Amino acid sequence: MVINFRDSTPLYQQIVQHIRAQILAGDVQVGDKVPTQHEMAKAYDVSLITVKKALAELTREGILFSRVGKGTYVAQKPINSKFSKTLTFGLVLRDFDSPYFSQIVRSVEASMRVKEGHLLLSTSSNKEENEDKEIARYRDLGVHGLIIASMTRSYKASRALKQLHNDRFPYVVVSYISDEDINYIGTDHEYGAFLATNHLLAIGYDKIGYINGEKGNLLGEVRKGGFLKALKQHGKVFDEQCEFFLDLRGEWHDYESGYGIGKRFLELSDPPSAMFIYNDLAALGFQKAILDAGLRIPQDVAIVGFDNIKQGITTAVPLSTIHQPTEEIGQMAVDMLYKTLRGESTENRVILKPRLVVRESCGSQIIER
Repeated sequence: MVINFRDSTPLYQQIVQHIRAQILAGDVQVGDKVPTQHEMAKAYDVSLITVKKALAELTREGILFSRVGKGTYVAQKPINSKFSKTLTFGLVLRDFDSPYFSQIVRSVEASMRVKEGHLLLSTSSNKEENEDKEIARYRDLGVHGLIIASMTRSYKASRALKQLHNDRFPYVVVSYISDEDINYIGTDHEYGAFLATNHLLAIGYDKIGYINGEKGNLLGEVRKGGFLKALKQHGKVFDEQCEFFLDLRGEWHDYESGYGIGKRFLELSDPPSAMFIYNDLAALGFQKAILDAGLRIPQDVAIVGFDNIKQGITTAVPLSTIHQPTEEIGQMAVDMLYKTLRGESTENRVILKPRLVVRESCGSQIIER
């Protein structure tokens, strides 16, 4: 291509347009390696700085991506869509009914309105295999970035998520994920569990049990770490007979699992005087089983949950819980994608501090609604 030096269009933009046209025409395929910067500078008869600027623009758009030491490759075809000029992010959510993630969705929506951008929402209908399909669909639509609020409890990066990362496509995960290299904004779950357990011990509960996630649930083990840390600081030894696991897999079954554990709890000859519970949904199910049996909360057993969902305020005995900063998580997720698109550097893993919300379910004098 011969650059038109008489054209008022900046030289780097002319290169961008030419590369886009080559990809759309099929002359260059997705996955192909593009010429080196020196080869492009010679072919276009421009400076290296101009070439670098053009490649940076195409990389920010997600059309190209670089592999250190290997070169630059075509990530996807340019999309001629209505999203090309308006900031548009996609949010992949496994279930719209999740009381916790719905709070993050509201925060993301509010942040997008401030930036005068668009937000597309989709659900994978509680099927893990659909999550990868939704990620691919959004990329085909031409969104500028993706926010992933996965509800899978493997807590490990999926194939599609790893592909986003390798392609350097703007994305961020707002559900717990164990992979240290994946872009993530979330809560210090261990610290939150420590706060809950420490509070129960500080106000006089001596024997405390823990309702964990399903067996093998990584996040449940992270929270257990904070629980055990608090016990150790108070000189308490954990009785493994006081640990229960959610029976049914998936958040939409946690209330039912909590209720079932509550029924088993009632059969214990020497039950704990307080329970720290993996999440609020399970805590509410546990509470219902205790109240159905005619026992009192917190007089017979105190309860602290995790998540601070709205249902915890209106339940029969308002639930003490750990508040995750969902408003900040949603806002920071949008800001991270926005900065990435502008070529600004960002931290790939941001961990925020939760806080304890004390209500009637643990019998403290400090009440917050």
